[in-house]
Amino acid sequence: MTNNEFTALVSLLDDPDYAIFQQIEHKLITCGPDVIPVLEQTWEESFDPLAQSRIENIIHKIQFDEVKNELQIWQLNNADDLLDGLMIINRYQYPNMNEDQVYYQLAELRSAAWTGMMYDIMSPVEKVRLLNNIIFREFGLSGNTSNYHDPQNSFINQVLETKKGNPISLACIYALVAQKLDLPIYGVNLPKHFVLAYMDESEPSKTLFYINVFNRGQIMQEEDIQAFLRQLNLPISPEYTHPCDNPAIIKRILRNLISAYEHVDNMTKRNDIALLLELIQ
Repeated sequence: MTNNEFTALVSLLDDPDYAIFQQIEHKLITCGPDVIPVLEQTWEESFDPLAQSRIENIIHKIQFDEVKNELQIWQLNNADDLLDGLMIINRYQYPNMNEDQVYYQLAELRSAAWTGMMYDIMSPVEKVRLLNNIIFREFGLSGNTSNYHDPQNSFINQVLETKKGNPISLACIYALVAQKLDLPIYGVNLPKHFVLAYMDESEPSKTLFYINVFNRGQIMQEEDIQAFLRQLNLPISPEYTHPCDNPAIIKRILRNLISAYEHVDNMTKRNDIALLLELIQ
């Protein structure tokens, strides 16, 4: 599309004929992200609320298409990279965020923990206590008990910025830092409360203990998890007690977001997230 053609299309964004606008919208969306800077400039220069609203919707649709494409590619080719999956979800709400800040903060947490571990031979429990001290006491990460259903609890950049999150977002940050230290700590898809498992390095299928990240890294034993499942009248099965894969984590985050947007009565975003969830079912 030439510049003149693009300018002509943009000039018709306030056309009262909705059928004509739909054709324009379709053409602009098919152009992809490259047109967003020009659309943003047009929005700034416009004094027409209708045109501005339509531009906002077109930009959102272009960005949402990108998120859908990235999520599908992630599942097919890069599902072993949890952080990449989390960043894709982040782009839904924060398409222009500074992603380097997330990587920097995680690297800082890893570096602080590594410094504490590098000279000592520590047991798994001692390593977890060190991580707890760095992540919860020094960095200040904690569960958002006052606003548990806030959608922001599911976006990693906001959790790192506000230092408040829900069980799964806190667990993801904790596991990402731990795995960068070569600690065998992985997510467990426990119903109602996502936790982490510290696996036995000499026997990878064996769980040494569990970590309740929402309770500042409380160490839990297998009998604690079994008792919790019995309270929920659920079977004690590997599905609930063994580590899950990254797509399962991403799906649970998306389900949390669906519930969160329902809680704040934002059905547009709720439906967007439901579409993302369908892509990785």
